[in-house]
Parts: sequence; C-alpha cells; structure tokens
Amino acid sequence: MTATIVVTRKLPDAVEARLRENFSVMLNPEDAPFTPARLAGALREADGVLCAVNDIVTPEVLGAEGRRAAILANFGVGVNNIDLAAAKAAGVIVTNTPGVLTDATADLALALILASTRRMSETEALLRRGEWDGFRPTAWLGTGLQGKTLGIVGMGRIGQATARRACLGFGMKVIYFNRSPVGPFDFPAEARDGIEPVMAEADVVSLHIPGGVENRGRISAALIAAMKPTAYLVNTARGDVIDEPALVAALAAGRIAGAGLDVFAEEPKVPPALLDIPGVTLLPHIGSATLETRTAMGMLAADNLIAHFSGQPLPSRVV
Repeated sequence: MTATIVVTRKLPDAVEARLRENFSVMLNPEDAPFTPARLAGALREADGVLCAVNDIVTPEVLGAEGRRAAILANFGVGVNNIDLAAAKAAGVIVTNTPGVLTDATADLALALILASTRRMSETEALLRRGEWDGFRPTAWLGTGLQGKTLGIVGMGRIGQATARRACLGFGMKVIYFNRSPVGPFDFPAEARDGIEPVMAEADVVSLHIPGGVENRGRISAALIAAMKPTAYLVNTARGDVIDEPALVAALAAGRIAGAGLDVFAEEPKVPPALLDIPGVTLLPHIGSATLETRTAMGMLAADNLIAHFSGQPLPSRVV
C-alpha cells in the first residue's frame, strides 16, 4: 500500500513531481498556511507530513486523537517550530534539510552585511521617492569592510561559509564563538571564549545559531549594549535568538550603526518600529530562496520520507 503524505506548502515543481512518483500526495497548490486544526487533521489523515518552518507543531497538535502520521519531514534546517520533546514522546520521527542551503544563506548574509554598511536600503528608498538631487562627495557615506572585524556567533556550516566569504573576498578579520570546538579552517579565524567578546570587538556581528527555547533571546540587551556604536548586527538564523525590543531600542537610539535582518521573532509580523528606522535592511526570510536551493531542500525532505517508508536509514534525522 502506498503511503499517504500531506505537504503543507507549495513546493518547487520538481519536488512535487518526485513526491507524486513515490507517494499518494495531498498537496497545497494555493499555498495557504495551515491552521493548528488543519495541521492536526493532516497528522490524522496521512502517514507522514512534509511541513515547513512556519508550521507550529505543538504537543496539542502531536497529541491529536487518532494521529496516524509517524514522521514529520521539516522543510528547513531549523526545527524550533516543532516541539521535539513532544515528538519524541509521541514516537514521531523528525527530519530536517541541513547542508543544502549553506551557500545560499551565506550569500544572503554577505548581501545584508553589504546592504547595511553601504546604506543600500536607505538610499534606494530615497531614490525611489524622487529625492535624489545628484552626486555629492560627502552624501550617504557608508563603511568599508576591508580590514574590519567580522564576528560570527555560531561557527557551523553557514557561519563558516559566511566567514570564508568575508575573509577571502573582502579582507575582513574573523573572530567567532562556537559552543563546541571547531576548525581548523581554510582561512584565518580567531576563537573567543564567549559571545560578549565577539559582540564587543566586531565591526559586524553575524548570527548563525539555532532558534528555539535554548537560544530564545540569547542576543540580549546586555550583549547588544556591548557592541560598538559603529557596529552592525546581521541575522540570517532565527528571529527569536535576538531580544527584538532591545535591538529596536538600540537602533532607534543610535547606540549601534545599523542592522540587516532576514528573520523575525514572530514571523510574518515585523515590529512596526523597525520599519521606521532608516539604517536597517529588512528582508522576508529569503536566506535559502534560490530555485536551486529550495529544490534541493525539498528533495532532501523527500529522501527522508522515501527512506522512512522503505525501511532505510534516514539521511538527516533529528528525532
């Protein structure tokens, strides 16, 4: 009997075609977000669910009466949208899609670093409003990257890829904190013994730590206060790792120079105050948003589902 899979969001065509080849699939061509009730229903209707990072899988969803699904294939590296303890207790397997989005996310981290330090969002908005009055030698001066210090918080795959680009491509000095030893690298990088030294020393801080309960608010008001007034904060990880109100306050008061954010604590909500701060670049969670990467993510999710239902080892099992 062919296993039944519910897919909670619209996926690239090649991924959906592969899923149809291997399963009885219930797709979401309208790409409408699942409510908790619809998500619980999917777990009752299907043998497995291919979910996305904005599907919040709570103990209540997992504990829905008549649950049938035995696997959640998460479309994304981060799994902070899933209560992993509840999944483990319920005997539900959880997988993710690591590795395949490293380069795309590191590219976007560099784009945010450049956009922030060169005031790209601010100046583009001015141009679009018709307020540009021509070239002026002292107008809209940004900050160069050459010889500046990049601080990486979380030196995993994406952190390393970001650091490599910044060091070898822009001549930045790299310092980092990682909770476990890493390296050696193919570029120079100096470890620090905590997050605070990285925040205090860096001209640009780039965050690459997982979200969820363990790291919620990890980049606290005190850590933001440790940054130089000329420094920039970039986040392509998860929005909840930053104390968002503290960041808004620091930016509004000019206590740090700017920020580049691809993720937010309560997506798709963005703090209204952030929208009014000119020195901030805001993007709608597009770190992995290339056709190649999103297709690879979907294929890895499919690999996990195929392996599970054929009794093979799962390529990227979390729980």
